[in-house]
Amino acid sequence: MICCIQIAQFNPVVGAIAANAARIIAAAAQAQKNGANLLLFPELALTGYPPEDLLLRPEFLQRVESALAEIRNSIKGITLVLGYPLRTANGLFNVAGVLRDGAVIAEYAKQQLPNYSVFDEKRYFQSGTTPTVFEQDGIRFGLSVCEDIWQDAPTRQAAAAGAQVILNLNASPFHAGKIAEREALVARRAVDHGVAIVYANLVGGQDELVFDGASFVVNRSGEIVARAAGFVETTLTVEVANNGLIVKSLLETANSEESDELATIYSALVLGVRDYVYKNGFSGAVLGLSGGVDSALTLALAVDALGAERVEAVLMPSRYTADMSNADALEQAQLQGVTTQTIPIEPAFQAFLTMLAPSFAGQPLDVTEENIQARCRGVILMAISNKTGRILLTTGNKSEMAVGYATLYGDMAGGFAPLKDVPKMLVYRLARYRNAQAAVIPERVLTRPPSAELRPEQTDQDSLPPYDVLDVILQRYIEEDQSVDSIVALGYSEEIVRRVTRMVDRNEYKRRQSPPGVRISTRAFGRDRRYPITSGF
Repeated sequence: MICCIQIAQFNPVVGAIAANAARIIAAAAQAQKNGANLLLFPELALTGYPPEDLLLRPEFLQRVESALAEIRNSIKGITLVLGYPLRTANGLFNVAGVLRDGAVIAEYAKQQLPNYSVFDEKRYFQSGTTPTVFEQDGIRFGLSVCEDIWQDAPTRQAAAAGAQVILNLNASPFHAGKIAEREALVARRAVDHGVAIVYANLVGGQDELVFDGASFVVNRSGEIVARAAGFVETTLTVEVANNGLIVKSLLETANSEESDELATIYSALVLGVRDYVYKNGFSGAVLGLSGGVDSALTLALAVDALGAERVEAVLMPSRYTADMSNADALEQAQLQGVTTQTIPIEPAFQAFLTMLAPSFAGQPLDVTEENIQARCRGVILMAISNKTGRILLTTGNKSEMAVGYATLYGDMAGGFAPLKDVPKMLVYRLARYRNAQAAVIPERVLTRPPSAELRPEQTDQDSLPPYDVLDVILQRYIEEDQSVDSIVALGYSEEIVRRVTRMVDRNEYKRRQSPPGVRISTRAFGRDRRYPITSGF
């Protein structure tokens, strides 16, 4: 006997329970037409992941129960394995439910609740304690949910209970290198316990998180026999014999993510931008295009995510803007077919200087005047965003956000920050990667010394160490939690390391006020790294 299993690599909207349920029902009908016996959805597919404090609202859980009843009553002739929250007298559980012909025939409660990095599951859920095995077409299937596969015990329990194949439901967010990491781990679990594992992962952007999909199937020898494409909503189909062996995959195996790290990071950024814009109801995006590499990459991402017709670039030259900056910005906009307008900020800047002249009397020019220029631009861009219904994308990168090289209510003003977790040197690598696909960023943008152009002859290196040095220090201090002494021991200047780490610490208040951005590293600012603003450490 053969069981045809289809993985639904699903992109839900968090909290849109009725809409998600309707799409689940439609997917089940289509899978049945395609000959599938069992349809597998990812973790918490009904609610989207992570639903966070929506789980604390009784009305939210009531809607989940109503949607489950609708799904049960609508699906016949195919077995559905679905992730959802289950409210019981003993608390709330993160479960994988097995629905067949109008009934829930089995439910498994997630045992390992992650409470690190971006995860807060112990805030909401109780832990399950027992394995669940059910039979379909003569095959014994075990269930596990996401973090369960990262710990040995749940797989061992399911195998001991007789499971031949483990169905593993996931909402595993992306970071660089994650796809290869999870494939290696799941393959090891399969070999250790002599089971095949079907790994179904969520796809899509949710606030700062991006779920890459990249679902796959591993046989009991640890060999990946099928793999879905990453960063797209799709299906993956395999056939399993009643001895638990994978006998046929109906989709050609794709390449591993690690074959091109830059391609996967770029895809994650594009998906994060697209879903944030559309899931939040914006008609498109607007951004300030300066002629620098950060805004150039942000424009490329926006166009790839939304289409040129939904993106507007605004040039806002000042008295300090170089002619080549305007020329490069216009060239890129033309290469990508983006509508532009040019709004010089000099009238607004001069008006502010005039209004503030009595307050500034007798005091020298300093960063105050630089920040006023940035804030003039922020007001202009936010006004266009309000008027057009397009979200304002900020263009700052992780290196700048780390050390506070950004202006509150100026270049930090906006709704979403695509490069918030992208260090400066990676910005250059991604820009060159994008140009290798099709040249959209002028070469001079990639070779000029970076500058905020807020005073004469300014470059970033007037205020910061070289970015190749800065990024290494930041990675070790922020992502790896290394001490100043440990970083200095690697050969870096103690004066530079101490200056950089002080800048990171004292600019927590700025980052707390910055918009969300796509997470691509193991330690992003936001829900991933939560430090006190007021601190004597």
